[in-house]
Amino acid sequence: MSAAASRAPSFPPLFRGEAVAPKSDPFRAACRIAAAGTDPGLVLYAVTGDALRAAIVFAPEVPLREAVAVLPICGIGFQNAFGALAPPEVALHLQWDGTIRINGARCGMLRMAASIRDAEAEPDWLVCGLDLALASRTQNPGNDPGRTSLAEEGCGAIDPLSLIEAWTRHTLYWLNRWMEDGARPLYAEWLGLAHDVGKTIEIGGRSGVFTGLDERLGLLFETAGGTELIPLTALVERTA
Repeated sequence: MSAAASRAPSFPPLFRGEAVAPKSDPFRAACRIAAAGTDPGLVLYAVTGDALRAAIVFAPEVPLREAVAVLPICGIGFQNAFGALAPPEVALHLQWDGTIRINGARCGMLRMAASIRDAEAEPDWLVCGLDLALASRTQNPGNDPGRTSLAEEGCGAIDPLSLIEAWTRHTLYWLNRWMEDGARPLYAEWLGLAHDVGKTIEIGGRSGVFTGLDERLGLLFETAGGTELIPLTALVERTA
């Protein structure tokens, strides 16, 4: 583990952290722990020379169709955290599928899994995972201009654990706003950070113009056949 990961990070109330082996996957580990039974607020993390990986366990007390708002909540929380630590000229945008882009290039990914797939049922747990490139994972990064890392974008001085701490703080803020005010604040904030609004995108083997979000933060896109909707629940991964 890098020197930056040698200290224990500090988390806001109701959150607690645990480091996992540098080469392990905190997302899969968090899903296993959540399925076995644990209190929400667990943050698993791993830092290596080229990557930061982390995952947060949630226990939303609403149906899955509403609980999946955790993915954009974590995305907004990460952008806010990054914005507080990165140079002001560095831009971070979010894709609906969880992709994180820095200065237009892919730099990381957010993903989620839950105890169920039934949109109308209440999940016992939901996990959101983060995978972020700290440095190039190839010897010739210039060969893939569509991918980048914090180091390549002038953000190599950011302490990964400070980023995890800030991510949990800002995510908690937006989680509380969602619980108090519903999805409307998320809708406005996320669209302001969205990548490719108004442009043609491909998702799930389909192509269309990304026109916005529905009231449950599902993806709306215009195809030759009309407006189509992909609900946010479509991004919930299978854990087994």
